[in-house]
Amino acid sequence: MNKSASAWLPLVIVALLAAGVIVLVRRQAVDSSTAAQKFAPRLHQLSPWEMAAIPQALTFESPAGSASGALVYNAQKFWEMNAKRGGHHTGDDLNGIGGMNSDFGDPVFAAADGLVIYAAEPSTGWGNVVIIAHRAKDGRLLQTMYAHLDSIATRRGALVARGARIGTFGTAHGNYPAHLHFEIRETAGVEIGGGYLVNRRNLLNPADTVESLRAAPADRPAPSPLATVVAPNP
Repeated sequence: MNKSASAWLPLVIVALLAAGVIVLVRRQAVDSSTAAQKFAPRLHQLSPWEMAAIPQALTFESPAGSASGALVYNAQKFWEMNAKRGGHHTGDDLNGIGGMNSDFGDPVFAAADGLVIYAAEPSTGWGNVVIIAHRAKDGRLLQTMYAHLDSIATRRGALVARGARIGTFGTAHGNYPAHLHFEIRETAGVEIGGGYLVNRRNLLNPADTVESLRAAPADRPAPSPLATVVAPNP
């Protein structure tokens, strides 16, 4: 080896070692970020890939009972004040018409075509939760949240058609009588806050929003275009 090569060799070694340290640090950062998203998806922003994958939702419908919302009733409406809980209710509590736990295990449906961005249990108080992102016809990014589920029938990253079964009514480990806590937000992140808040922020009235985005008569819901792609008929 000539003298010039010998002089450069230590510098090359130092550079390679530095590159290895940088790669290791970046890998650890990614790992820790992934872990945080998995266990605490409170204010996680959607990635560009997730944003691009969100399908347009041509119409919305009820996530429980029939497509028009028959066979269920709203036991606690959006933004009703609950002094005992110290805030306003952040969604609609949908119950089967039999009341109490008569609806336990009943199916929960996607309210519109969308991309599943969360499907797990953030806390025992919430129980199993599914969050689906939708792109409304006017371009807004909306999210529907389905909470207190007994079981989850989808996964994060799945495309789901309106009316697809995504879970079942539950009790959040017996914390409440069986019902579906249904929320709608206008946001580009994954947010799982409290069930009662003082500030409304990006929350929308679920019943009013579904009704305003329903593009077909309630008694004759339009078929989902995504359904033929996600689950083609035999």
